[in-house]
Amino acid sequence: MATGTPEAPPVRSLLAGRRALVTGASSGIGFAVARGLAAAGAAVAVNYHSSREPAEALVEEIRAVGGRAVALGADVSKEEEVAGLIDRTVAEFGGMDVLVANSGIQKDAPVGEMTLADWNAVISLNLTGQFLCCREAIRAFRAAPEPEGRARGAIVCMSSVHELIPWAGHVNYAAAKGGVRMMMQTLAQEVAPERIRVNAIAPGAIRTPINKEAWGTPEALERLLRLIPYGRIGEPEDVARAATWLASDEADYVTGTTMFVDGGMALYPGFVGNG
Repeated sequence: MATGTPEAPPVRSLLAGRRALVTGASSGIGFAVARGLAAAGAAVAVNYHSSREPAEALVEEIRAVGGRAVALGADVSKEEEVAGLIDRTVAEFGGMDVLVANSGIQKDAPVGEMTLADWNAVISLNLTGQFLCCREAIRAFRAAPEPEGRARGAIVCMSSVHELIPWAGHVNYAAAKGGVRMMMQTLAQEVAPERIRVNAIAPGAIRTPINKEAWGTPEALERLLRLIPYGRIGEPEDVARAATWLASDEADYVTGTTMFVDGGMALYPGFVGNG
């Protein structure tokens, strides 16, 4: 009979040998996702647009513990820059296996005050940008030799609970995220026979700089928590863990699915107690 303390199970590198690109990875959710993929063993291209310094700092952090990473600047709302971004990722790592299409912005206003420029800016980045990244990633997956025993490529689109929940005052953002949902499902249906998996994550309230007004004071946080049955705000690492799993072989039979990482926000908490 065995005695003493049992040995801990070996740590598994879910993404060892994989090569990933994370867009919008210089802050917030994208930063945490890039760090999480690297911790799971992936080589990671850290995309940024205007914030080069934090992207390069993350690359140095990853390299300092023996990982592989590179910072790559690109505006993913621009077709030629997306094509170049994918090409540079492939050139840097010798191929590409994972895309996390995360880049996004908010330009909020009531509908009567929303300008066409603000509508177009959000749709161009949050929806068209994801389409361009997915299209170019699929082309890269198809151009590479097909691996044995696993998916040819995995894509994770960053959506939002607002692909499902209407959000007054944010019509451009909600429309973009609703579009991401149907785009993801349609792409998943189209490329599944090629063993390319396409899924999405729908974060709820996550503690990032973009939404600090919603959690930055005790009063704001109290109001926010009324919308979250689980009773806490999410952290970027919550989303990173979901993205790591969806990109890994452990999710090999999962495609066309949105994973809600929201503490139950999409469960209509206003109906607790019969509404």
